[in-house]
Amino acid sequence: MDEVDELRLRIEGLERENERLRAPGTAGGRVRTAVAVVLITVGLLLAPVAALGSWARVQLVDTDRFVATFGPLAEDPEIQAFVAAEVTGAITAQLDVPQLVGEVFDGVRGLDLPPNAAAALGLLEGPAALGVQTLIGDVVDRIIASPTFADVWDGALRMTHAQAIAVIQGDPAGALRLAADGTLSLQLDTIVVRVKEELSARGIGIAELIPHIDREIPIVQAEALVLTRTVYVTAVTVGAWLPWLALLLLVAGIAVARRPVHAAAWTAALFAAVFALLAAAIGIGRTFFTGAMSSSVMPAAAADALFAQLTSALQSTAVALTILGAMIAVGSWLAGTTRPARTVRTTARRGADAVRAAGERRGFTTGRFGEIVDRWRPAIFVVIAVVAALLVFATRPLHPGAVIGIVIGAAVAFVLVELVRRPAPADALG
Repeated sequence: MDEVDELRLRIEGLERENERLRAPGTAGGRVRTAVAVVLITVGLLLAPVAALGSWARVQLVDTDRFVATFGPLAEDPEIQAFVAAEVTGAITAQLDVPQLVGEVFDGVRGLDLPPNAAAALGLLEGPAALGVQTLIGDVVDRIIASPTFADVWDGALRMTHAQAIAVIQGDPAGALRLAADGTLSLQLDTIVVRVKEELSARGIGIAELIPHIDREIPIVQAEALVLTRTVYVTAVTVGAWLPWLALLLLVAGIAVARRPVHAAAWTAALFAAVFALLAAAIGIGRTFFTGAMSSSVMPAAAADALFAQLTSALQSTAVALTILGAMIAVGSWLAGTTRPARTVRTTARRGADAVRAAGERRGFTTGRFGEIVDRWRPAIFVVIAVVAALLVFATRPLHPGAVIGIVIGAAVAFVLVELVRRPAPADALG
C-alpha cells in the first residue's frame, strides 16, 4: 500500500508539473488570468448587493413576510413602553385633563356648598386630575400589552403594506411617512380610536371629548434612510436576478482561470470574507444606530429592538453564506494539487481502501454495483455538488443551520460514494 501511495503522489506531482509546463506564458494566458480576475472581482462585489436586494425583496415585498418581520415588535416590551408613552402623551395633550377637571369642580362650587365642603373640594381637584391621567395611562398600557394591540398591529401592517412600500419608494400619502430629513413616522389615529372605545366601554364620559388626533410619532430618524429608500427601490428592481448574475460571474471567472481548482479555493475564501464583513457591518451598524438615536425620538432599548428585528434575517443570511464560502474553500483546497491536499486525499483513500478490504474479508462487497459507482464517480460527485448548491439556493430564509446541514449531507454522500465504489484491479495505481 505504501508503494502504491508513493506512486500516486509521484503521478500527481508529474501531472502538476505538466500542467505548469503546458500553461501558456504568452499574452493569451495573461488575458485569461485578467478576465478571470475581473469576473471574480465583479462577482464578489455584486454578491453582498445581491444579498441585500434579495433580502429586501423577500422581507418587504411579500406581505406575509413583511408582517412576520415587523409583527413581533408589537410584543416587544421596549416598543410597547414607547408606543404607550406616546399615545398617553398625545391623549392628555389634546384633552388638557387639569382644565377639564377644574371646570367640573368649578361647576360643583357654584352649587353653594358649605364652607367645609368647598374647602375639601379644593383639596380633591388636584388628585382627581391626576387620577384621570393615571386612568388613561393604565388603560393605554393595558391595551398596548394585550393581544388586542398585537392583532391591531398585525392588521394595520397587513392593510397598509402597500402604503408602507409606497413610503419607502417616496409616496407621501402612506400611513408611514418618510420625510426628506430621514425621519420615518407612524400615525397614532388607529391606536387613539381604540383607546376611546375602551374608555367609553368603561363609562368614562370624557372619552367622547378626545378629538381626532392627526399626530405622527417618529420611529426612526437617520439621514441614511433617504439613501436606504433609494437602495431599496434599486434592490427590489434587480433583487430577482442579481444573485444569479453574481453567481454566474463567479462561476465564469473560475472556469476561465488557468487553474480552476486553485481559483475556486481563493474565490470561496474571498466570498466568505465578504459576507463576514457584511455580518460585522450589520452588528456595527446596530451599535451606531442605537447610539445615534436621540432619546427625544426613541429610547435606545426600543431602537435596538427595532434594528435587531429588521435585520435579523439579513444577519442570518450573511453568517450562513460566510460558513458556506469557508466550507467551499476548504473543499476546493482539498481538491487541489498542493502537497498537504494530496496527503489528505491519500490518507482518505487509505481509510476507504481499508474499510472496503475489511468488508470484503467478511463477505461484504458491492460487486458490480460498486464497479459502476467507481466508473461514474466523477459524475456522481458533480451531481452531489449541484444538488447541494440547488438546496442552498432553494432554502428561504437561508440560515447557518441549513447551510451546515446541507454541507454535512453532501460530505456524507461523498464518503458513501468512496466506500461503495469498487475499484477495478487494473486501477489499483489510481
